Amino acid sequence: MTTLLVIAKEPRPGQVKTRLTPPFTPHEAAALAEAALADTLDVVARTPARRRVLVLQGAPGPWLPAGFEVVRQCPGGLDERLAAAFAHCTGPSLLIGMDTPQVTPELLAVDFAGCDAYFGPAADGGFWALGLAVPDPALLRGVPMSTPGTGAAQRARLAGLRVRELPQLRDVDTAHDAHVVAGEAPGSRFAARLTRLAAARR
Repeated sequence: MTTLLVIAKEPRPGQVKTRLTPPFTPHEAAALAEAALADTLDVVARTPARRRVLVLQGAPGPWLPAGFEVVRQCPGGLDERLAAAFAHCTGPSLLIGMDTPQVTPELLAVDFAGCDAYFGPAADGGFWALGLAVPDPALLRGVPMSTPGTGAAQRARLAGLRVRELPQLRDVDTAHDAHVVAGEAPGSRFAARLTRLAAARR
């Protein structure tokens, strides 16, 4: 079975989802980040897996369900932190972020039979998921992160591997993203939190 990894930041005001501010306050942006993280972890908890690992910057909170190992993120850029996350794994592993609360167990239940890697592109040019049958941190080190070309650069690193593509998803980075994603996951904690914040502004 697959190891499922979630890379995340503790949802603290001023430390997460800063591009949501404005229109949201830092506390509101952190509340949305916490809801997205809780949704993501709940989906991972419901997906069959050999291990479930939260690769965390910060401290765990009440949003963390049972059944997860918690590993601290290493220092360095995002490429180094993603590489280090895979270094904790042996065997097939799939890594996702904390900002796609619309993800489902069906998307995460990947099968590596006849496949070396999975790649999930993001709408902003990045990627929301990366799976490796044989975790190799070198496939991530040096990839330029948080640019419109990040996804293409990471996908190019997989050249020569048998890659299966996952559907494109939208990360929650901006207020527009938040509303689109809430519409894609209307029953989520994220959508409920966004609805409450919008109602409070009326």
